[in-house]
Amino acid sequence: MDATRLRVLRELADRETVAATAVALSMTPSAVSQQLKILGREAGVALLEPDGRRLRLTDAGRALVLRADEVVAALERADAEMASYRGSPRGRVRVALFPSGAAMLLPRVLTALRDSGVTIDARDVDEPASAVPGLLADHDVILTHRDERAAETSFPRVAVEALMREPIDMVLPLDHLLAQRDSVRLEDLAAESWISVHGGFPVDDVLLSITAVTGVQPRVVQRINDFRVIEELVAAGHGVALMPRHAIRHRDVSRKPLAGVRAARIYELATRVHADRSPAIAKVLETFRQVARMSVK
Repeated sequence: MDATRLRVLRELADRETVAATAVALSMTPSAVSQQLKILGREAGVALLEPDGRRLRLTDAGRALVLRADEVVAALERADAEMASYRGSPRGRVRVALFPSGAAMLLPRVLTALRDSGVTIDARDVDEPASAVPGLLADHDVILTHRDERAAETSFPRVAVEALMREPIDMVLPLDHLLAQRDSVRLEDLAAESWISVHGGFPVDDVLLSITAVTGVQPRVVQRINDFRVIEELVAAGHGVALMPRHAIRHRDVSRKPLAGVRAARIYELATRVHADRSPAIAKVLETFRQVARMSVK
């Protein structure tokens, strides 16, 4: 089977439509369809079947996509290994990061990779962990996050590793009655107005899991994903909020640990299976691990 056509099949699995696959590969839709038809003849089985006006993978097609991942990874690894004979690991690695994680880790990762021959093409992406498979269509490494009580992120064709744990703290106005305490309990804030992130993101998941444990049902009045905006609203007295510890920067808010319950988000690195066999990607992953270890000291 032709490796180029296997790449086309893999792109279709990632992007779901022939039109999107054609855009990603700079091909026409008819050329994509032709390559897939030829691949089906080479395989000797039907790889696609109609699904309304679209095409979907058959069981055989899904099985071949897994092998296509291995073939493409092997070719990329061979390219990287040949490059290693010319010196240290080299190449450009595409990384997508959630914004607050990028703010904490990316500057030090870039500094550590300076003069290494490996460069990062970074993009901040404010998406929940469920978006990881789609993001891997255009990126090599994804930095995502989840509530520590949630199950580990898991998808077919995706490798995920836990990177670090970041506590989630309460943020209060400086003049709040509880601002002088060493810690606060959720029960003490039951009557407050709350500011949270949009549903499906880890900080809101943490709030939901804590409320399930304590039985307290906070009254959320605003949902904002930008932590800087959340801090400004809290500082101005418009509510209280949960925030990741390392994202809290405002001088006019009071940070308090939660008492009686554990609250944290877990950072995770996601790649395609076997992507770490690429020397450049492996270098980026190890650099994130080193920076994360320094960040939690």
